[in-house]
Amino acid sequence: MVIVRLIGGLANQMFPYAVGRSLAHRLGTELKLDITGFAVYRQKINLAPRSYGLDAFSIQETFATTEEIESLKIGRRSLRSRAGKMLFGISTPPPATYVKEKQFEFDPEILQLTGDVYLDGNWNSYRYFEDIEETIRSEFTFKHPQSGKNLDLFKMIAATESVSLHIRRGDFVSNPKVNALYGTCDLDYYQRCVEDLAKRVEEPHFFIFSDEPEWVRGNLHLPFAMTIIDHNGPDQAHEDLRLMSQCRHHILANSGFSWWGAWLDRRQDKLVYVPREWFKSSRYDTDTLLPSLWLRM
Repeated sequence: MVIVRLIGGLANQMFPYAVGRSLAHRLGTELKLDITGFAVYRQKINLAPRSYGLDAFSIQETFATTEEIESLKIGRRSLRSRAGKMLFGISTPPPATYVKEKQFEFDPEILQLTGDVYLDGNWNSYRYFEDIEETIRSEFTFKHPQSGKNLDLFKMIAATESVSLHIRRGDFVSNPKVNALYGTCDLDYYQRCVEDLAKRVEEPHFFIFSDEPEWVRGNLHLPFAMTIIDHNGPDQAHEDLRLMSQCRHHILANSGFSWWGAWLDRRQDKLVYVPREWFKSSRYDTDTLLPSLWLRM
């Protein structure tokens, strides 16, 4: 059995699912999901509200029980060990079945694990699941067909040289700790991407996705057709992700959300633009996050 801990926004749930699915496939065992953290997450005042979102996809959805989670995460400790921790603050190391992510970059040791495993981390690398890429793409197809405005937008996307352009702001701007880690992509970055893409694509139509659409209206001005997607909201984030993936080309923010939007697009001739610096800090190596054919700007 492989259990993965899910927390955070939709993209941050998709990466752990993908690595867990890959490891479970290698081991010939079952993947189970731990979603117990979302209740705690919602209680933290300084964090944006998040909820489990993988039910929008055609995944293998089996939830781990509390007993299964504890057996791999905490271990079957004796009553004496548990009492010692409660009474005297004695800490015991986690069992070998509990595996916490130790680095941002791809860690090949993860795919060599054996036996029952509980995975706790973000796992932001396509290399964890590149061996079962088509399986992951198939399971991240959407359960329900598009309808209403989303269907109308899909028709526009299909009829144009559509380009998804993602501007991530929100806590990247408002939360000092998050901003110190990520920062935001400035308008010069988007201008460079648009100028380069316009040399390669005739009459591009930009479909803009952002958590602050009003900021986009006041600040992003392109000499091409633009459509701002602003109707789905956080509870329908998967609909934005689907529309992104249906575009022919992609300009990403430094965000896992637009990463998945581009990666789920199966076209071999797509152009994908990514910021050269994904983080403010230079201590993170993003070579195993960004596929080699994506264009760093």
